[in-house]
Amino acid sequence: MEIGLYTFAELYPDPCTGALISPEQRMRNLMEEVELADQLGLDVFGIGEHHRPDLIVSPPAVALSAAAARTKRIRLTSAVTVLSSDDPVRVFQDFATVDLLSGGRAEIMAGRGSFTESFPLFGYDLADYDDLFGEKLELFAAILAQQPVTWRGRLRAPLDRQVVYPPLETGGLRTWIAVGGSPESVVRAARHGLPLMLAIIGGSPQRFAPWAELYRQRLERFGKPLQAIGAHSPGHVAATDAEAKEELWPHYAGLMNRIGAERGWPPIGRAHFENEAGPDGSLYVGSPETVAAKIVRTIKVLGLSRFDLKYSNGTLPHDKLMSSIELYGTKVVPRVREQLD
Repeated sequence: MEIGLYTFAELYPDPCTGALISPEQRMRNLMEEVELADQLGLDVFGIGEHHRPDLIVSPPAVALSAAAARTKRIRLTSAVTVLSSDDPVRVFQDFATVDLLSGGRAEIMAGRGSFTESFPLFGYDLADYDDLFGEKLELFAAILAQQPVTWRGRLRAPLDRQVVYPPLETGGLRTWIAVGGSPESVVRAARHGLPLMLAIIGGSPQRFAPWAELYRQRLERFGKPLQAIGAHSPGHVAATDAEAKEELWPHYAGLMNRIGAERGWPPIGRAHFENEAGPDGSLYVGSPETVAAKIVRTIKVLGLSRFDLKYSNGTLPHDKLMSSIELYGTKVVPRVREQLD
């Protein structure tokens, strides 16, 4: 069982001035966070790709390369790479380089992208949203084999017996397919024999059980070996349930309502937050005992091989993030492993 963390590297206010910290300071803080996760023995650390003012990392591979130099054993992954609006050749080259720099610790989490800013930025039509992901995943899966690639699609120039460099000394680059609720993406992951990552960011984790079962059925139908299933969800750990909720609530509400306003969603209130923080919600917030018990339930109901907690939420400041990481690594993870044994 692998247990890790991931972040979107949100910008947050300086505790002394109230102004947003500089992007440079946020990057330094991010490196401190991944270093702490490595020191605590966590299995994986992920950094998301975004192209907006409130989330600081646009190319995860660059940030992960810096993290590779600052860590020793933790696996380093994107969370996610928006494969639809990127070039599969360049994605492979970037993460193969991270893999070489880290001694074989790089991974990719590829997805269609729940944020769409990257599509106009790189000249893609949102009308091709699904086709772009399907084509580019097909090409990327061919590149992963590290053989000369011959490929032709509708939305990208073809390749004719091209070898993609650099080579991987470890022989492979583990690639997860991130799914937020699309059965088509589940089936694609199974068709290519790639591990599945379920993004559980709202509602009960139980509702993803059909996707996990669909994935296992399709792996069998396509004649693929059994693959790992993981899940990632937001959360926050503090000494008590009440403390964790009070620390997280204003930052979570600000984040959700800011994004919701962009997308035409109604604002959330405290009742919504309490429901998501409850036993059947998608927020893993509370004391180490509460968070560990909820993670264990999710692992068992979905048959997971990995669970990652999104420890950064909105404008939650660096000291609270570090404290949450510390409790997660020293208190939550040992409890989860003990309850699973």
